[in-house]
Amino acid sequence: MTSFILFGLGYVLLLAGLVYAAVVLGVATQWIVAGALVLAGLGVMKTVSKTRHRDPVEPPASQ
Repeated sequence: MTSFILFGLGYVLLLAGLVYAAVVLGVATQWIVAGALVLAGLGVMKTVSKTRHRDPVEPPASQ
């Protein structure tokens, strides 16, 4: 598996645990959905930024 899939899967499991805990604590559904969407967006941004390949730096062209 690629690091993108592993990092994303771990984040999904973390998000699922937080949602479950919020349901058990009796948090209103609209707040659970809003929080899950925000955390999912942050997770996608973090996953992409941590696993993307940087472009190699090319030396300046000599004249």
